[in-house]
Amino acid sequence: MMQPAMLNLTSLRIGQGYDVHAFAEGRRLILGGVDIPHTKGLLGHSDADVLAHAISDALLGGIRGGDIGKLFPDTDPAFKDADSLKLLAAVADKVREEGYEIIDIDSVIAAQAPKLSPYREAMRENLAAAMGIAKDNVGVKATTTEHLGFEGREEGISATAVCLLCRR
Repeated sequence: MMQPAMLNLTSLRIGQGYDVHAFAEGRRLILGGVDIPHTKGLLGHSDADVLAHAISDALLGGIRGGDIGKLFPDTDPAFKDADSLKLLAAVADKVREEGYEIIDIDSVIAAQAPKLSPYREAMRENLAAAMGIAKDNVGVKATTTEHLGFEGREEGISATAVCLLCRR
């Protein structure tokens, strides 16, 4: 990993990601690779890990590589019920193949329920391991929307993420 004094500001890139999934009966709730006890899970072609998806999109944005739907289309049966941490690991590999290092990730999950703070550290560990970076370089926060919007009505969960990349 590069030391801060060695950074050339023209070699830095940022990326932003956003994802949302609706709640559905009979699905597990997976966030940041953590199986969270809840009455509903998230609907999606993969395991619907909205946090891993938002981070993947941020990384792909940083390399101007489109989005995860382009890389892992939901029309491809190979990705049915896919582990989103494995998809994130593949995205991190692509970032490195393009000549960049992942410097930092920060993210926010918006969910009225369940309470996510007990799972935050496990999420950080899982996400860091999938990307091959230190846990200290992965931020995960959770917020409610004070009962406003689809998250507040408990219809689904959204996540946003930003990343900082540096060209090697």
